[in-house]
Amino acid sequence: MRLFNIIFTFLLLIIIGCENNNKENIQEQKKISIQNTEIKPVVTKEIETITKEPDSIDNKNTVAFLKKYGALNKENKVLIKTRLGDIKLKLYDNTPLHRASFIFLVKVGYFDTTCFYRVVPDFIIQGGESERLDTQNFKAKYLRYKLPSEFRKNRKHKYGALASAREWKNNAHKKSTPFEFYIVQSKKGAHHLDGEHTVFGEVISGFSVIDKIVNLKTGSDEWPLTDVFIKAETIK
Repeated sequence: MRLFNIIFTFLLLIIIGCENNNKENIQEQKKISIQNTEIKPVVTKEIETITKEPDSIDNKNTVAFLKKYGALNKENKVLIKTRLGDIKLKLYDNTPLHRASFIFLVKVGYFDTTCFYRVVPDFIIQGGESERLDTQNFKAKYLRYKLPSEFRKNRKHKYGALASAREWKNNAHKKSTPFEFYIVQSKKGAHHLDGEHTVFGEVISGFSVIDKIVNLKTGSDEWPLTDVFIKAETIK
């Protein structure tokens, strides 16, 4: 009987030891599982809004986007490089939506796909268009958004004025087409356009380049026979 009790006790200790080892293994496995679990941050709508790509403008959020973009991108000078020379532009702070839009399109590289496609001596040179597919892809990407007019009494179509093109039909509010712009080449100005197109900047150097461009030979559509492509960048 005594031998039996000894054997029984020995077997009981072995069983208890095995159970403890199993419990410890299970606990250890749980620890490993927790340590290896990937904890994903909770993304709120506010964070998603902040982290959106900076070029997410469209024809529904135009004003809100440009107000925010303009506050973060305060540049107001742009250099336009061409094969005939450089033109330096100053953008007006009191036409903030047009300034922000122009800077935006410069920075995303839109204007680098375009050229001066219309030249009229003693009037204007017009740029921001081309026959290239990537130009049209840019416009489609941003849903060809339009800009509310920003007419200012002190912003006239003087010599060297920078203004935005627009559609004349079905455009009662005279919204601007941000992708296309023109520069007044006539020294008399183009004041018949005051109150019709938003003037949002002016040329501060490169007037001789404007004259070279406007005097190029063109087809019947006023498009230069040899393209004058644009390379645009912001400067201080």
